[in-house]
Amino acid sequence: MIFVGELSDIPVGESVRVQGTVPIAVFNVDGDLYAIDDTCTHQDASLSDGWLEDCAVECPLHAACFDLRTGMPSGPPAKTPVRTHQVVIADGVVHVVESVPASGAVTGVRPGVQAGT
Repeated sequence: MIFVGELSDIPVGESVRVQGTVPIAVFNVDGDLYAIDDTCTHQDASLSDGWLEDCAVECPLHAACFDLRTGMPSGPPAKTPVRTHQVVIADGVVHVVESVPASGAVTGVRPGVQAGT
């Protein structure tokens, strides 16, 4: 598991970037946490620097949008999804369980899972 920080370190509507085998962005959407690979699949831009709207993030470089729940792009210019990762919250501490890389496959995602639930 990758340590992200205290839950209070990620205000609603904000994101943080952590380092896994690749950079990972963790977003707080109305109290639910989602984690995706931080790099846009269209070009090398940091999605944690993008604009969050509902449960999607817009890449700051060319406006590609990705669904935080599935990693799927909503349309061009991005065509390839980003990986999603499980978020675990225990005693107010946030961790990410990094997904196993799979050639273009999107893994399941669950918003911030409370330990023991």
